[in-house]
Amino acid sequence: MPYQWILLGLASLIAIGILLHHPSRTLGIPSLLIFMGVGLSIGNGEFNFVYDNLAVTSLVGSFALNIIVFVGGINTPLQSIKVAYKEGGVLSSLGVVFTSFIFAAIFYLIFDYDFVYCLLFAAVVSSTDAAAVFSILESKKLKLKESTDTVLEFESATNDPVALIMVVILTALSLSPDSGVSAMEISQTLAIQVIGGLAIGFIVGKICVLALSKISLQEYGLIPVFVLACFILATYGSELAGGNVLIACYVSGVVIGNGLKRGKEVNKHFFNSLSWLAQAVMFIILGLQIFPQQLLDVLWVAIVPSAILMLVARPLAVQLCYLPFRQATWKKRLFISSIGLKGATPIVFALIPAAAGVEGALEMMHMVFFVVLYSVFIQGAAIEPLAKKLQLNQGES
Repeated sequence: MPYQWILLGLASLIAIGILLHHPSRTLGIPSLLIFMGVGLSIGNGEFNFVYDNLAVTSLVGSFALNIIVFVGGINTPLQSIKVAYKEGGVLSSLGVVFTSFIFAAIFYLIFDYDFVYCLLFAAVVSSTDAAAVFSILESKKLKLKESTDTVLEFESATNDPVALIMVVILTALSLSPDSGVSAMEISQTLAIQVIGGLAIGFIVGKICVLALSKISLQEYGLIPVFVLACFILATYGSELAGGNVLIACYVSGVVIGNGLKRGKEVNKHFFNSLSWLAQAVMFIILGLQIFPQQLLDVLWVAIVPSAILMLVARPLAVQLCYLPFRQATWKKRLFISSIGLKGATPIVFALIPAAAGVEGALEMMHMVFFVVLYSVFIQGAAIEPLAKKLQLNQGES
């Protein structure tokens, strides 16, 4: 197919999704579903066009996710990090691990799957989605007591790296089950990924801020372009050095977003627009990749992992994470354990084993689609009424 038709088609799909965005917000439907629905309705043979390329979808989804995480870092004030880093940090690290193992154990007992497969499935769906959390909290105009919303935002912005590391390790283990992976190897990989991502993200972010403070660019439009170049250097420099890409994205975003003085608003508007473009492209291409007729086969089966995640694994993991934080009220713990919003991230993560050829990964990807769907509709709709019921809204007594 000529590239002109590809560009015209993609631009048309993005335009349709954007035009549907406002009425979707009025109806309370997340933009994720709108853009993905556009892809689902177009690319599965209805117009003599079929898109099916897991490798390209995985590549595009990963790049878009990097941008979204970077922009999340740019928009995160240092004050929020100081308030939420202890609770949010535990939730985004141990919370992901606890959720994964609890989910995997229950899923293994219910279904006749290999335990590594169950753990891989669990890792894919274990993290909360930053785009979904930020979007719903903003659309509902929710400001919660005890910095509950800040903790949720920090957790969702920082928990993807741990989940990604687990998915990559478990994908390799699934492809070579006889090779085995020792606890020492996993610990070393985890340490290199975390330290490498933190160091490179921080260094590139600091260099970017320092350079822009020393060199006053006369054309304000060049500032976000320079920041974009630094984002790419931090992201893929970290990947080449063995560091975690998402950690580098987020850390460099935080450093640049809080350190930049001149052109800060221009930069913020540019990257917010870029984030929307990344989300639109990612959701549309995910919709194109997923075939509705194949989804029907797992429609009811996917209710089970969704229920395990929402009713057991997430609540238990959060309660375990909050054992050291005795000052947190039961209302805050209940709210956070009930709101583990999923978005496009689990679907992007599910593409990793699918593109690698792990047995049963396509079925997993289709089930993950419904896990996300149920989470968006059930947990997304529950945020506002649950906050009111628990009297967590600021201004309520």
